[in-house]
Amino acid sequence: MRDDSAGRSDARVPTATSERLRRPTFLLRIGRRLLLALVVVAVLAFGTAWALTPGVDDARGRVDARLTAFGGIPLAGDVPPRIAAALLATEDSHFADHIGIDWRGALRAPLGLLTGDDLGGSTLHQQLARVVYEDGATDPLAKTRAVALAVKLDRGWTDEQILRMYLDAAYFGHGFYGVEAAARGYFGLSPADLDWAQASVLVGLVQAPSAYDPLVHPERAAARQAHVLNRLVEVGHLDRATADAVAVEPWRLQG
Repeated sequence: MRDDSAGRSDARVPTATSERLRRPTFLLRIGRRLLLALVVVAVLAFGTAWALTPGVDDARGRVDARLTAFGGIPLAGDVPPRIAAALLATEDSHFADHIGIDWRGALRAPLGLLTGDDLGGSTLHQQLARVVYEDGATDPLAKTRAVALAVKLDRGWTDEQILRMYLDAAYFGHGFYGVEAAARGYFGLSPADLDWAQASVLVGLVQAPSAYDPLVHPERAAARQAHVLNRLVEVGHLDRATADAVAVEPWRLQG
């Protein structure tokens, strides 16, 4: 009579350990497929948006029309170094290196489109596109169009021109459109004459102008200023001691 016990003992019976070993592989496959699906969605959305969005040769004209409509004035002279440094550190630290969209934000964008959440990562180009071409809309379709418009802006305009247009188009709260009007309205100075304390407060306004209005909400403005100064330290533009000293300097607001 044949003894089958040995054969049965050699049979591979799934164990809890083997199941745990296989589970990460399964999850990894699922994750890869999900990532691929998100990339496909992003590519298709970008291609459609590229075809449906206009050219951006009129971007400067749109900015000027916005200034005229809201009583703003264009920035005079060169872009002030302190304003530029604070803005780029806070809003788009890879401004000089990307093509209008930052791959870090681009990786999050498809998930944001699916969930409807704003996962951040918008470049200055994208923010400018939303203001002058999408009337500030932030719905998923507007964000998708803004991505295509951002790449077009990068192809059609220099970094300095895009930075200047952004500063002219931005709303800084308290009825001030454009950095020139904002600097004169809040501080009675031209943008080039602002010190680090004033520049960091002003730049902090672009994210939420009404919420961080220093004339109405000085505590919130101070908290936002601290964030701007921290970003300047993180990108290496200011050292910690200088940033801490700037944080306690008076703003000398008008009104």
